[in-house]
Amino acid sequence: MKLWLLLGLLLVREALEDVAGQHPPKNKRAKEPGENRIKPTTKKVKPKIPKIKDRDSADSTPKTPSIMMQVMDKGRFQKPAATLSLSAGQTVELRCKGNKIGWSYPDYLDTFKDSRLSVKQHERYSQLTLVNSTAADTGEFSCWGQLCDGYICRKDEAKMGSTYIFFTEKGELFVPSPSYFDVVFLNPDRQAVVPCRVTVLSAKVTLHREFPAKEIPANGTDVAYDVKRGFVYLQPRAAQQGIVYCRAEAGGRAQVSVKYQLLYVEVPSGPPSTTIVASSNKVKGGDDISVVCTVLGEPDVEVEFRWIFPGQKDDRPVTIQDSWRLIHRGRGHTTRISQSVIMVEDFETIDAGYYICTAQNPQGQTTVATTIEFS
Repeated sequence: MKLWLLLGLLLVREALEDVAGQHPPKNKRAKEPGENRIKPTTKKVKPKIPKIKDRDSADSTPKTPSIMMQVMDKGRFQKPAATLSLSAGQTVELRCKGNKIGWSYPDYLDTFKDSRLSVKQHERYSQLTLVNSTAADTGEFSCWGQLCDGYICRKDEAKMGSTYIFFTEKGELFVPSPSYFDVVFLNPDRQAVVPCRVTVLSAKVTLHREFPAKEIPANGTDVAYDVKRGFVYLQPRAAQQGIVYCRAEAGGRAQVSVKYQLLYVEVPSGPPSTTIVASSNKVKGGDDISVVCTVLGEPDVEVEFRWIFPGQKDDRPVTIQDSWRLIHRGRGHTTRISQSVIMVEDFETIDAGYYICTAQNPQGQTTVATTIEFS
């Protein structure tokens, strides 16, 4: 009986092991609760350095590459900010990388060919140095690489740099003007600028009409303020004519600028409107003649003249005089008259023929001609 009971127990054990799938491996301990979970490791991994492209894409602020560096004390270099504020009297040294570099700087320095400014081209960079700086030097300093084919060069837009420098000077809130009174022309098809620029970036600047006395608001619709340019008339009109001035406040001080006369102009922009007239179209031998080429245009637009005349190929001596003046045509409208006069003395047969005048302005050129016969 006991034997049959023992055999029955063995059969039940084998059946249970078949249901489980297999016999448990020998010498293997029972697992503790949670032992099947993945254990953390302490493996050392080098930090991933993002590629340049990754870093650029992560930075939401677009960066414009600049070839300009500012030379600091003790031979240090740094990229100049978009605007710098320096005390008058300081020396400024800027360098731009490249073996052919062009520069621009405030007109004041160029107009007077100031010896305080020097530009030197070295093998790998160009160097601009300004010594004994003054408030009048305030403005934009920029450089660019040049792509040259022989003697013809153009700007390399991919290699540029610039900074606007405010030179602060005691008693000078405004950039000094060469005159006490200036004229600003209001043209209906382009912006006009009242150039009262300041030497202190944080200065509060307002625009005022002299008569009737009132402040002209810079509302961004009719007039806007640009610290680098002055007050900008966005859509000039005849009603805005008059005398204006600017007022600046900074550091508890206040100052008034020079006055500006605003004049409205109705001459349309475009190539020169040109006429030509001879003193006589039939000339006897030995007489003196003159031919006048005239352009009516905008007051602030310069005109250049070129002549072709019959005696030119024979080196015939002639006299050419260019001049211009402003005329007021009523209701505040102003026009510039530019003229070029060619004069021939002791008229000869080689002087007979076509006298051709070409007038050119930034918008284009116009060519006119007249004939003079030998009688």
